[in-house]
Amino acid sequence: MRRFAGWAGLLVVIAVNLGACASTVREAPSGPSLYRRLGGREGIALVVADFATAMTADPRVSARFKDLKAPEVERFKSNLADQICEASGGPCSYLGKDMKAAHTGMKITEAEWTATVENLVKALDKNNVNAQAKQELLGTLAPMKKDIVGQ
Repeated sequence: MRRFAGWAGLLVVIAVNLGACASTVREAPSGPSLYRRLGGREGIALVVADFATAMTADPRVSARFKDLKAPEVERFKSNLADQICEASGGPCSYLGKDMKAAHTGMKITEAEWTATVENLVKALDKNNVNAQAKQELLGTLAPMKKDIVGQ
């Protein structure tokens, strides 16, 4: 379970790493919230499903998922969706462990972080998330990297 929750956090953190170049101070966007621009719960669930598929197929990180049972995978996807929903201003609450606790002992490498971010970007692209929304999400998640990589 800890590994499962850890991967959910890792995926989010990797996505944030790509957005690290974005300004840390952002003006509130006019128009729909990031949550709405991601497609709400339904859109986020689609991105998360594509992301999980990409992670299990990617030889750079797939070993982290190979022993997970179906219920663990579903819990991972649910936790990640809640985390993205909350981070994007949606009505969800992420109730999982904090990223440092979830990843302690996992020894996530920079290469795994990079692979995770790349897979999240692929999932966002596959679901036609526009560049601005993608950058905002990645920028929201990026600060988690310090609590994930090397723990």
